[in-house]
Amino acid sequence: MARRLIRKQMQLFGSIVFTALLFLSVVPFSIAAILARPFGADASYAVAVVWAQMILWLCKVLCGLDYSVEGREHIPDRNCVVFLKHSSAYETIVQWVLMPRQTWVLKRELMWAPFLGWALFCLSPIAINRGAGRAAVEQVLQQGATRLRDGLWVMIFPEGTRVRAGESRRYGVSGTLLAQQAGTVILPIAHDAGDYWPRRGLRKRPGTIRFVIGPAVDPAGREPREVNAEIQAWVETTIDGLQRARHTADADH
Repeated sequence: MARRLIRKQMQLFGSIVFTALLFLSVVPFSIAAILARPFGADASYAVAVVWAQMILWLCKVLCGLDYSVEGREHIPDRNCVVFLKHSSAYETIVQWVLMPRQTWVLKRELMWAPFLGWALFCLSPIAINRGAGRAAVEQVLQQGATRLRDGLWVMIFPEGTRVRAGESRRYGVSGTLLAQQAGTVILPIAHDAGDYWPRRGLRKRPGTIRFVIGPAVDPAGREPREVNAEIQAWVETTIDGLQRARHTADADH
């Protein structure tokens, strides 16, 4: 019992140190990304990737939290739209190293944050007003098409916001409409990061987060809601399988 308590205390301490370093790292790396922008967007992007790699390493060292990737063979040869489950902060970091050169659909409020927002501006994300309805969808279609033509992968959290592990919300149609308009596919990615790095929680649970890249879905000629339902069913079923496998492994130990 005493050993278990000590382990929990050490895990909490490591999580606190990691969180502090995470926040402290934002300002210097944001400044570096901004200063790199005159050399091109790719230079700013390279700075951001280094930041992501550093944060993932710190998370592994201080929190004992790592990740694995399955299904890389499903990544198509050309860039496309990616649907990534959003249940933690971890996937917002790992996406930088998980996929090639990319852009993101994100809420415009992030662009207003000092330093972080300025650095994001240098990376040309698709910053939308989530309350704008159809106007936000049109923005994703217009700017997303441009990004895809430029060779970028367009990363989308299809539920529109971060949801608690085990929960799900209806997918928005903008990502599917974008893929249809651009004549490309949608690549779904499921993971169980929310079980290790809770939506609102300081302590990170040690272990290995599993990211599963699913088969690409071609939305051409199909009703967008039908496509979304198919992808969402695969994502949630896959996450349920990851959770059951982990619970079985925990029980065996």
